[in-house]
Amino acid sequence: MAEKKKGKVASFFAEFKTFAIRGNVIDLAIGVIIGSTFSKIVSELVDSILMPFLSLLTGGINISGLTIHIDSFWDGQAGVDLLVGQLLQTIISFIFIVFCLFILVRVINRLRKPAVEEQAPPAPTQEQLLTEIRDLLAQQKQ
Repeated sequence: MAEKKKGKVASFFAEFKTFAIRGNVIDLAIGVIIGSTFSKIVSELVDSILMPFLSLLTGGINISGLTIHIDSFWDGQAGVDLLVGQLLQTIISFIFIVFCLFILVRVINRLRKPAVEEQAPPAPTQEQLLTEIRDLLAQQKQ
């Protein structure tokens, strides 16, 4: 019985090794690591450059501290503060991050395209194809 368990455990680890070493898993892991690092770069760009620039344009208004206070319906209990400013700040950051990613993807796609794209010749018309067939048949008869 112990030998049977040992064989199953060895088989399990062999299968796991095959799965872990497969190229797709390693590529995915590398992509996740690069993606998380890139996320930090884009977030820092938004937080350090774009948001202060937006603050400059709006006269130094800081919306992250904006709250709405709602009093309690019951006596003796404190009201609640809705942190609307933090939500707005997160939404604006999201829009900036998506915009930065759009610009980056656009630049990368332009770099991937060859400088001069070869245009395919226009497809022959039905009349041209029939003429070619006729000419080929005439050559074969000769």
